[in-house]
Amino acid sequence: MSSQKGNVARSRPQKYQNTTAFKNNKYGTSIQLKKANAKVHDGVCQHCKDVLEWKVKYNKYKPLAQPRKCVKCLQKTVRDAYHIICKPCALRLELCAKCGKKEDIVIPINSETQADESTAQDICQKRGHQRKREEEEDEDFDFDSDLEDSDSDPVADQGVKPTKPGQSACQRSTNQETPEAQKEASFPDISSVKI
Repeated sequence: MSSQKGNVARSRPQKYQNTTAFKNNKYGTSIQLKKANAKVHDGVCQHCKDVLEWKVKYNKYKPLAQPRKCVKCLQKTVRDAYHIICKPCALRLELCAKCGKKEDIVIPINSETQADESTAQDICQKRGHQRKREEEEDEDFDFDSDLEDSDSDPVADQGVKPTKPGQSACQRSTNQETPEAQKEASFPDISSVKI
């Protein structure tokens, strides 16, 4: 039996063998599975790399939801699952990021970090453009500040009466409005704005 004390070597192969290999994407692929399959395991030793590849191959790899704490710098900078050391510390100390031992690193971190930095800069630039657009939209909907800033109405200076929504130029010329109605018309109509 294989459970006998001291019996480490098996004399026969396993009884039941699979006819086809396991496929982790056989029944469709999720976004999480695609990311795991495409992930390059850098900054780890050969043994740890094999372990991580086995986990991906047999659908056991679970990515981190939040960054973990690095055991060297004690900051929440570990972004890869099953790693205990962040990439900057592993690079600086020349340690395996998963087991923490001083082993030969199979794929160095430098090659990936340059690509990661460029993609991170692209993301930051996109976020900056989105924030600018949001600020411009917020300024467009800020009616109180627009009214306070302008003491003179440019429409009134030209002698043209302000328009109501759905009012044509012919209707403007025929409408005779009282001074109170003109004051109300100078404010923008916010009834159509959805919040």
